[in-house]
Amino acid sequence: MLNGRKFIGIVLYKCLAKHLPASCSPIRVGQTRLRRLCGRLILARCGKNVNIERNAVFSHKVELGNNSGIGLNASVGGTCIIGDDVIMGPHCTIYTINHAFGDIARTIRSQGYQPERPVIIGDDVWIGGGVTILPGVRIGSHSVIGACSVVTKDVPDWAVAAGNPAAVKKYRIRQ
Repeated sequence: MLNGRKFIGIVLYKCLAKHLPASCSPIRVGQTRLRRLCGRLILARCGKNVNIERNAVFSHKVELGNNSGIGLNASVGGTCIIGDDVIMGPHCTIYTINHAFGDIARTIRSQGYQPERPVIIGDDVWIGGGVTILPGVRIGSHSVIGACSVVTKDVPDWAVAAGNPAAVKKYRIRQ
């Protein structure tokens, strides 16, 4: 159940803040500050200096760490824990629930949903544009997820993963 504070944040966000220009726009009307305020009102946890981009859709069960962001036109559903210093490109989708389909004697539509499986994203992660992350995935700290990847399994710390399904291509090393 939503409290009054969350309700006000959702109304303010959906009616105004989400429609304002992107944070990188040359038009400055306080859009970043207003969306940050909405994040503080709506999110389960909202760190300092966060950036919620234009047209982002997110659940009130999201936890967003310090200096992290939700990308332009991104969709983050259900329980998702996003660490500190996470950057997210545009058009990313994070799912925490999926349809049930195990009973072949019934239609998939009639089986409802599987239980929610939260997504956990570590600190210092770069999620490229168009990435899809499926329920229950953990993305390790300091990782990079290549653009348009579909992440179906956990990604270890320091990994660079890409593809459909995403696979570790290499590890980040110190120069």
